[in-house]
Amino acid sequence: MTETIRKHWTSLLGALFLICSVSYLFKYSVDQGWITDSMKIGTGLLLGAGLGLIGFKLIASRRQAAGEITSGLGAAVLYTTFSFSGIYFALWDSMTVFLCMVAVTVALTFLAYRYGLRILMNIALLGALSAPLVMRPESDQVFTLFLYLLVINTAYFYLSIRRQWQEARLVSFLGTWLLYAVYYVLFDPALDSVWSLPFRYAAAAFVFYVIGFLISSWKSNQCFDGLNLYLGFANAVLFGVWSVTILDGLTSYSYPLFAMGLLYVLLAYLVFRLTGKTVSSPVLVKLVGGVFLLLVAVSQLGQGMEIKPLISVFVWGTLAALLLVPGKKLRNDWLMLFSFLIWIGVTLYWFSVTWETPRGEWFGTYIPFLNWGAMAWILLAALGFYYSLRGQLSGVKDAEVSLILSRIFSVISHIIVGGLLTVQVENVFEEYELSSFFDMEMTLSVVWGIYALLLFLWGAFSKQQLFRYFGSAVLLLVTVKVLLLDLSGADTIYKVLVLFVMGCISLSITYINNKWKVQTPKPAAGEEAAAEIEV
Repeated sequence: MTETIRKHWTSLLGALFLICSVSYLFKYSVDQGWITDSMKIGTGLLLGAGLGLIGFKLIASRRQAAGEITSGLGAAVLYTTFSFSGIYFALWDSMTVFLCMVAVTVALTFLAYRYGLRILMNIALLGALSAPLVMRPESDQVFTLFLYLLVINTAYFYLSIRRQWQEARLVSFLGTWLLYAVYYVLFDPALDSVWSLPFRYAAAAFVFYVIGFLISSWKSNQCFDGLNLYLGFANAVLFGVWSVTILDGLTSYSYPLFAMGLLYVLLAYLVFRLTGKTVSSPVLVKLVGGVFLLLVAVSQLGQGMEIKPLISVFVWGTLAALLLVPGKKLRNDWLMLFSFLIWIGVTLYWFSVTWETPRGEWFGTYIPFLNWGAMAWILLAALGFYYSLRGQLSGVKDAEVSLILSRIFSVISHIIVGGLLTVQVENVFEEYELSSFFDMEMTLSVVWGIYALLLFLWGAFSKQQLFRYFGSAVLLLVTVKVLLLDLSGADTIYKVLVLFVMGCISLSITYINNKWKVQTPKPAAGEEAAAEIEV
């Protein structure tokens, strides 16, 4: 492709100018009223056919480049004539334009494929795409325009696949979306429903190119990267932008994005199977892109509702779990990292919004630890503890680094558990109006003290000093809170009970520390003897 463009780019540019001049001549003659429409159409057909015959005569006399350029100009004139007759003016009906387009395009496709007439096809393609752009239709012959584009794209995609002429694929893609933009801006189509014509045409173009790039990649020795991958990405972006623009004010853009996400996840699986179950870059790009679109779409669920934060936590938390499963199975660190990052992000989000989020009662009744808010905390904590126990990255060979990561996940998970306890205690006091009987802040202190005790218990049992340190920090903070904040105000019997319970908790921690001391492994007999010799 690069060599062809380098040799003939000036010829293609000159042909483009000539095509535009013929197209503009049609338009200008209409404005001036010089000749009748029938005369214009007849002249266009005769000129196009004549240039085509002259070009093939030159090709037969072994003047290949001149012949291809002349024949290409003839094909461009014919396409301009069809565009003038059926798109710029409704002089021909849609079926007549379609049949003429098919006849010329099939003939060109056969000759180009049979004899390798690459320059001819490129010039014809430029003419076919530039004619509607130059003439800028004033009548709304949209169906004819997109039927016209369908024929062109089908033919040139076929040639680009069979002959590996990538520029035909590129130019037809860019030209089609450019024509769509011109149609949208120039015609100002009605956007009175979700399934309006502009959205249908954009969706049709998007699906056509998705299928076209997939087949093209499959026919190119199952090579799913390169130009097809880049154009596939551009196709998704363009359709996404048009969807948001068209559906603005009609419905949420999350629906087309969700459909696109599902489509690209399915494409990732299909490419994965076609390439021998290999996790390649195209598979990951489609998978990550599809998952991202699904996330953007799903994140809009519950928009404007008070329970929106709850829905977001369950959606993103479930996604983190779903990424974790193939990440572990395929030993893919990238999927694992995505899962970690999503979990950390949603945890921070939940900590920031949980205080104003509805409790998520079941059947209109609040039950501590059996409500949607508690389930959100439990989901995040369960993921964190699993990361700590089974979330090792295969690419991290240093055992010390893996241990540090495991401890970080464990500490964050315990903080989540602390948040769960805090929120549930506050909700119990609010729901059952316990403030007249008990002090909520002192109750929280007792709960956190018990949690510190559990941390010491786990640290002693698992022989991990980290949890003893963590429990010590929690206990010290609770002590400061009790002595400086909770004891202020009037004296009550409840304060006496709280102090008594905190004393029992502290003594229990002392008992645990003495009962389960951290055991250092004894050296073997040979090692002990060696140590004595060294001494």
